[in-house]
Amino acid sequence: MKNRSVLNSPRLLELKKKKHKILRRKIFFLICFFILILVGLSFLSKWEYININNIQITGNKVIETKMIESVIKEKITGNYLWFFPKTNFLLYPRGEIKRELADKFKRLKDISLNVQNFKTLNISLTERTALYTYCGLAPAELDASNQKCYFMDDGGYIFDEAPYFSGEVYLKFYGKSDSYFFQPNFSKLISFKETLQKIGVKPVVFFVEDNGDMKVFLSSTTSQLGPFINLKADADFNQIVENLQSVLTTEPLKTEFKTKYSSLLYIDLRFGNKVYYKFR
Repeated sequence: MKNRSVLNSPRLLELKKKKHKILRRKIFFLICFFILILVGLSFLSKWEYININNIQITGNKVIETKMIESVIKEKITGNYLWFFPKTNFLLYPRGEIKRELADKFKRLKDISLNVQNFKTLNISLTERTALYTYCGLAPAELDASNQKCYFMDDGGYIFDEAPYFSGEVYLKFYGKSDSYFFQPNFSKLISFKETLQKIGVKPVVFFVEDNGDMKVFLSSTTSQLGPFINLKADADFNQIVENLQSVLTTEPLKTEFKTKYSSLLYIDLRFGNKVYYKFR
């Protein structure tokens, strides 16, 4: 009882009140100090000499500069936490800008950002080169003008929608795909195409089927698809070329390939050293 009376004595209670009061004052002053610092930093961050007010874009050839500027300006508009402007050279959303540009413009391959003199945002771009086209799951026999095709770069990356081209302007690819076509063996297809051209065979369409077979359609003298070479998608392409070159330099196919090319239906190379072919 005596200890309890001492703890609850008026003197001790008064000391406790003073301590609580001092603590509340310290907290209040700390909050005020933090607010003052926040306000000061906010004013400093809005200083015009350290805020981006100019955008320079280089490297784009196909994508319009105004479209790129529009995306960037949207990303640097507004403030963080209502206080700090997104145009501040230290705070601008570098990562968000790169992600948005990459998502919106699939043609862009490399995107580099840096701020010059605290006020100018330099955007350096590298666009993908359209070398081939991807045109869907399977080739259409007729009415190719209704096909929706997309450009592909040297790595098989599929990006912008391609306009309709009559004739054999771009090498076409068909089959399942995601962002890339036939990864990681796309480079092998291109090497195979180039090797075929060296022996006098011009491929215009590669069709990778679901069952693991691949059809390589050759140049045609009509609007329809020409004859095709049938092979396995995982075949040894060097061996395939050797087998094909062997039969094309052997009679009777040597002469028939030249004189009856328009009536050739296919050359089948799926069965090792055995080669089958058929004319209409």
